[in-house]
Amino acid sequence: MHHPQVQPIRPEREVLTQQRLPYFIGVSGQTVGATGLSMHLVVIPPGARSEPHSHVGYETAIYVLEGVVATRWGPRLENETVSRAGEFLFIPPGVPHEAINLSATEPARAVVARNHPAQEDTVQPYVPPQ
Repeated sequence: MHHPQVQPIRPEREVLTQQRLPYFIGVSGQTVGATGLSMHLVVIPPGARSEPHSHVGYETAIYVLEGVVATRWGPRLENETVSRAGEFLFIPPGVPHEAINLSATEPARAVVARNHPAQEDTVQPYVPPQ
């Protein structure tokens, strides 16, 4: 008989995602057997940005720990939301977006949570129309 256990996780190495950002894998189906969520740490290097993309079939919540991040979103990435340390951001499934660290000298760090247990994002690359 299987008994549920509380499990600590300490990510020791970064993984480069399809969005071209370093993630530190935390809670997922692969790490702890989660069945309905995943949670990771993302670091956006100074001046860096993610590749434009959308998440297929799941919601994403982000909590900014350090830094200032602009999230451009929409069909032409024409909308922009700026998130600072201590703020949350919600991204619905299928919304094209990209994240940009607005600092040229300091990394931005955020906790990313999804209502999907996969360790890797199910990401659809996005090319905005000209």
